[in-house]
Amino acid sequence: MFSKLSRYRTVPDVVSPDTRGRILPAKGVRPLPDTPGALEHTVDSGDRLDQLAASYYGQPLHYWHICDANPLFLSPLELLGQEPVRSTRFPLTTAAKDPPWAALIAALAAVNGVRDVTVAEDVELVPQTQTVSGQQVTVIVERFVRAVVVTYHCIDVQAQDLAALIAARGFDVGPPVDRGRLGQSIAIPAAVSG
Repeated sequence: MFSKLSRYRTVPDVVSPDTRGRILPAKGVRPLPDTPGALEHTVDSGDRLDQLAASYYGQPLHYWHICDANPLFLSPLELLGQEPVRSTRFPLTTAAKDPPWAALIAALAAVNGVRDVTVAEDVELVPQTQTVSGQQVTVIVERFVRAVVVTYHCIDVQAQDLAALIAARGFDVGPPVDRGRLGQSIAIPAAVSG
């Protein structure tokens, strides 16, 4: 039995056999309704879906309308940036002409809880003052910005532990940047029906 506020109350009942051949009652598949997000909310560190629903709809149990309006996120925790699996970007510098990327990737991949490691290399154009024919001129030069992006389960390992491992491999590590949801927008359906 579902309450009148449940998203499953209108889903038809079905029966299906389990692995032992018993016929069990269940609910059918709930198709995702069209819920255009007319409002946007910027995710903050203290956000909870029930509190957002209470703020926007006056009913904390209507949190699932917000989940429906953001179908790219597989879980409510991911929607608010509280998923235990995180991706963190560690900016790196090194004096080595050929940085030991393979050794770094292997060391990080061997850590319990690490799911993925990728190297990111960007090019920035920066002004630099140079002397040309006795005159000071400003020229635009390329500067390589390197980082390693690590996806990991934060229950098993913490960002500071990964930064220490990276430093032990001969890299200077800048401040890590979480690639989370904080500060990003989520859709909030303007009207709640049902």
